[in-house]
Amino acid sequence: MSTGPTFDLHGSGFTSARTRDRMISRLLTQGIRDTRVLDVMRQTPRHIFVDEALAHRAYEDTALPIGHGQTLSQPYIVARMSELLLAAGPMRKVLEIGTGSGYQTAVLAQLVGSVHSIERIKPLQDKARERLTGLGLHNVRLRHADGLQGWPGEGGYDGIIGTAAALGVPQAFIDLLAVGGRMVLPVGAGQKQSLVLVQRTEEGVRQDVIEPVHFVPMLGGVIG
Repeated sequence: MSTGPTFDLHGSGFTSARTRDRMISRLLTQGIRDTRVLDVMRQTPRHIFVDEALAHRAYEDTALPIGHGQTLSQPYIVARMSELLLAAGPMRKVLEIGTGSGYQTAVLAQLVGSVHSIERIKPLQDKARERLTGLGLHNVRLRHADGLQGWPGEGGYDGIIGTAAALGVPQAFIDLLAVGGRMVLPVGAGQKQSLVLVQRTEEGVRQDVIEPVHFVPMLGGVIG
């Protein structure tokens, strides 16, 4: 019989509401202006998306390890990518390439109609599912698969977000975007990576480089 989630959603000390407020104040000074994104990030318990030993660092402006060579992006990057994705208005359906800890997934799930999220590493997906369920976020569909292959039978996404760096913007991702859709994706290798905004219009595809970033590489294949 399930006893429900074992994590503390409210937090205390380094994970308290006051600590979250400091994170939001920092995001404001870093230029994040979308109040929807800021409100959701204030409410979402980031500390449950890392191992308990790192929970006291969850609201720092830094990336944190989540195992399997993957990281939880720093709050600024999560906020910036979410803000860029939503800049043109509400979104009905969003695809996330790389569920990871599930934090970016949780933020998106509170801002859009539904989220489809693909993760290639099964243990990470299992933990993310438990966290998302514990938060009562039921508008998320998770898939254990190679994210580079997209989601068979799906498409017409209003938005796509990538949480690992691709060597270039995959045409397969562009094909999944609806006309009018937006994609935010880190692109590049090593220390030479940039956050790229891709917009699909009736006239074609536009790509804009936003700012330098540093992500783990986007890899193919699956790990059970």
